Amino acid sequence: MQGVPASFHDERDRAQFRHLPQLDGVELYHAHITKYAFEPHTHEAFGIGAITLGAERFRYRGEQLVAPVNSLVLMNPDELHTGESASEHGWQYRMIYLEPDFLESLTGEHNWWFNSAVNHHVSGAQRVARLIGELWQASDTLTQQGLLLNLVDTFRPYACHSPGKAPDAAHRFMRVREYLYDNYMHNITLDQLAAQVCLSPYHFQRQFKAHYHVTPHQMLMAIRLWYAKQFLTRGIPAAEVAARCRLTDQAHLTRAFTLRYGITPVRYQKQVRSR
Repeated sequence: MQGVPASFHDERDRAQFRHLPQLDGVELYHAHITKYAFEPHTHEAFGIGAITLGAERFRYRGEQLVAPVNSLVLMNPDELHTGESASEHGWQYRMIYLEPDFLESLTGEHNWWFNSAVNHHVSGAQRVARLIGELWQASDTLTQQGLLLNLVDTFRPYACHSPGKAPDAAHRFMRVREYLYDNYMHNITLDQLAAQVCLSPYHFQRQFKAHYHVTPHQMLMAIRLWYAKQFLTRGIPAAEVAARCRLTDQAHLTRAFTLRYGITPVRYQKQVRSR
């Protein structure tokens, strides 16, 4: 079945990605998940989507949230989150991932931010799902851009436009996060991270987890796998991607990538480069 990675144990579970070649900074995603549970992962982009069937349960900013059918899901960049079914027959959803620079360029508006990850709104969710579906099928750039602007009009009422930086942007642990992004390809120790904020490793680990709701290692893996997606999109072989992201081998990349994104890296690469 197309879109189902080898590690899915339930044939009803499927996930599929698509890129729009003329619109760099946009990723589309369709999925129906019944049994699979996604490990903590992150996106460098805003995640905008709708639940079209069933209900999803996920951890986001330290809270357990449930998004039932006809809910809008609005996630900010770099927020680690999980995902699993909250209904007997799973949940079906459509998402679009918009990189912050692309969204700002498209709209001319800066400092986008969503305070609420789940918003139950029947007509809004149905419209978002429909527009993402139409984007999936659209073949010319002008049509895609028009659909994107219609989509923005739908979720704009839920966004904030702070004149300053996003909430918590000045927090001391932001420098740790930046250090992880800059050094993901190296062997990183807890001592090195703790030194960024002048804490002992013991106090650093506790405070980091209290702030981000994940361990430093979980965040590092999420960052490495985000980079893996970028390399795969560029057509770099999976074995080389594993080495670039400091994973043991291609098998390690496959296990980690599938646990977080629900699809093998090779299949992801084929899907996003199919056009």
